[in-house]
Amino acid sequence: MKVLMFGWEFPPHISGGLGTACYGLTKGLSTFSDIEVLFVVPKAFGDESQQSKIELIGANNIPVRIQDVRFAGFLKGLQTIEVGVNLLPYVDPDFYDQYSDYVESGENRFITSDFNGKFQFSGGYGKNMIQEIANYAVVATSIALNNDFDMIHAHDWLCYPAGIAAKHVSGKPLVIHVHATDFDRSGGNVNPVVFNIEKQGMEVADKIITVSNFTRNIVIEKYHIDPAKVVTVYNAVEPVEDSDADLKKFDEKIVTFLGRITMQKGPEYFIEAANLVLKKMDNVRFVMAGSGDMMHKMIRRAARLGIMDKFNFTGFLRGDDVYKMFHLSDVYVMPSISEPFGISPLEAMQSNVPVIISRQSGVSEILQHAIKIDFWDTHAMADAIYGILNYPALHNVFQKQGKQEVNELKWEFSAKNVRNVYLSVNS
Repeated sequence: MKVLMFGWEFPPHISGGLGTACYGLTKGLSTFSDIEVLFVVPKAFGDESQQSKIELIGANNIPVRIQDVRFAGFLKGLQTIEVGVNLLPYVDPDFYDQYSDYVESGENRFITSDFNGKFQFSGGYGKNMIQEIANYAVVATSIALNNDFDMIHAHDWLCYPAGIAAKHVSGKPLVIHVHATDFDRSGGNVNPVVFNIEKQGMEVADKIITVSNFTRNIVIEKYHIDPAKVVTVYNAVEPVEDSDADLKKFDEKIVTFLGRITMQKGPEYFIEAANLVLKKMDNVRFVMAGSGDMMHKMIRRAARLGIMDKFNFTGFLRGDDVYKMFHLSDVYVMPSISEPFGISPLEAMQSNVPVIISRQSGVSEILQHAIKIDFWDTHAMADAIYGILNYPALHNVFQKQGKQEVNELKWEFSAKNVRNVYLSVNS
């Protein structure tokens, strides 16, 4: 079975968990002898991670024979689209500062390629993202017409139009993978453009994969999708080599928040809990590792609380720097308000770090050896942090048992479940 898979990012060029999940899943699928994957990204940089049985191509390298394509219907009926930060699934301060406040669209969208018939893509989440999503769908049509495949798999809302276009011209079944919804990113104040793209993808898809039952319920209740059509397949984590290196050169305990500093991730609750802990103990330092539109607001809040001498903001971390941060940490906290899954707690547990996660996260459905709190309960969060830092027996139990638990969460198991979804659609 050959799968035509559409994603928006792939390691090492990632901005969040989407690219990490795509890499892990495709690697897991490559272990099955009857699965081949043609993985498409908008822009291929040439240094993407290579895997056997996974062919990666960039839409930017695919010529489209028709120079000007009238792509009617994608933005039909929209005269002006107000673009807010909620439109962006991942955002760092540079993108946030440069982001324009609107794009214009008429009844029909005209999409123009260069003189070679190729489209240019930023390879990220820039100010022309809606235009790039439309361009991506046009190139997907050409890819679908010129390749043999049995199944289409589109990851997240940015790729749903590409999956729909490929299904339209090929007649092959479409599976969409919901890694998040705009209800997660916006806190319920959904962007109508994004919502409509998501809903259209869900309605056209033959099957929908969600990364947790938490997300499955949102798809069913908020988008009014038939429950029989929606299947949960949990994410996993890439195995890492154990490191005996002790990176800590100081006596202070380290409590870490690592993720996008956006409303969805609940960074303000982490800061409030940190303030409560610091009233009870002094030999502790809090680290907020990441970037996002709330970063400066969080810095100001920590300053107003008078705890900046005990707080560090590192900016966005990737690759080995993530694991170095975990190796420095004594506790990892994920206080997300609405988290479809959450891979970072698994990465922390791999690094022998006890984790505290919100009950409003998909990963809380599968983890047994993690402390679970409501994101808004800063006193419970502070109590959990204080307990792990001050009671070695408690720390050791979560450290040891958590490590053993997460080692059993393999991408091959997730890939097997995805393969079963493919087979159910083709049967």
